[in-house]
Amino acid sequence: MDMIFFDNIDKLGRIVLTTVMVYVLIVTVTKVSGKRSTSQLNNFDWIVTVMIGSLGASTILLKDIPFVEGVSSILVLYLLQFVVTKYASVSPQFSNFILSEPRIVFYQGQFLPDAMRDERLTRQEIECAMRTEGINSFDDVEAIVFESDAKLTVIPKPSQSDKSDDDQSASSNVSETINPLM
Repeated sequence: MDMIFFDNIDKLGRIVLTTVMVYVLIVTVTKVSGKRSTSQLNNFDWIVTVMIGSLGASTILLKDIPFVEGVSSILVLYLLQFVVTKYASVSPQFSNFILSEPRIVFYQGQFLPDAMRDERLTRQEIECAMRTEGINSFDDVEAIVFESDAKLTVIPKPSQSDKSDDDQSASSNVSETINPLM
């Protein structure tokens, strides 16, 4: 009960100093590693981010973990993230293994209940995505895609001026970005 508010000045000084050093390290390495570290996170990036936060907190608070060991583990995670994402960018098979596939959850005026159930999405979440895009009618939506980064992308129907009467066929009615998902 004695240590609820304060233990000792040495421990407090170590925590403050280690916090500053871990903070500077994480900010610097995140800046060097690029936008991927702070952009919309897919499952893989989210796991790495949580692990880095946990290692940072452990390095700061646990006196049994020396600063160099904590820094080494954080740097190894950033290096692993770089190597894995670099390999995923050149290997479609590996990319498919570590990343979730985008999935159509609404198509041409119809909610797709099986896809929504599998992705654990509600109708309200899909309607929210439509409102965010300023779309008020289901009739104005070609499709809504649940992306790898857990974002909902609303693809509006092409306007009549975008369509050419001469070269319309059944396959050309499907957006180029939706076709691979079908």
